[in-house]
Amino acid sequence: MPMRTECKQFESRSYPNGDTVRKCNLDLAPDAPWRCPENCPRYERRLADAAWTHGTLAVGVTPPEPASLDDGSAAAVLDAAEDIVNAIGANVMAEVEAERNAKKPGFIKRIFTRGK
Repeated sequence: MPMRTECKQFESRSYPNGDTVRKCNLDLAPDAPWRCPENCPRYERRLADAAWTHGTLAVGVTPPEPASLDDGSAAAVLDAAEDIVNAIGANVMAEVEAERNAKKPGFIKRIFTRGK
């Protein structure tokens, strides 16, 4: 089943360089931007634009579907990439927080420098 662009969970965003992201906001379409899962339990038709005719700003043509969707390797690669990002996410946030805290003056220093 192709991506259901009329689904409430579908999102498309275009960038100035011409790239376009097409995705399921609930991350339930492992083969996005080409396919939604059959009988998706969270499919819900958009109500606001159910009968509208879209102009030139509507979602463009989806790129051709790669052959690797049928064997599941595309989804496996994306899952592996997501696991890597999730694994380092907490470390990155800890490093950012440590840098922020290092730039803040200590409590005693803040008391004595107040009002200068």
